[in-house]
Amino acid sequence: MSNNNTPDLKIILEFSAGAELLFGNIKRREICLDGTQKWTIANLLKWMHANILTERPELFIQGDTVRPGILVLINDTDWELLGELEYELKANDNVLFISTLHGG
Repeated sequence: MSNNNTPDLKIILEFSAGAELLFGNIKRREICLDGTQKWTIANLLKWMHANILTERPELFIQGDTVRPGILVLINDTDWELLGELEYELKANDNVLFISTLHGG
């Protein structure tokens, strides 16, 4: 049996400290992305904006990146150490978004 299809890229998205409120109050999602293309965090943010961001995008996205006050961890490592938007996602990566934006 020949399979010309590249398998989907499965990753886990997690949202914490209020970030989940912008994504339908869902704290954890396992998603499958098209495995035929290269997925960077920049591509992922565009996909998230188009597909799962349900509330007030201005609180999550600023320009082409996350707005200041959103921490991003990839497999428990600060994305700043991994190349930020240029990081290329791999199967089973865990991407955690933590909001440090709190009213008061």
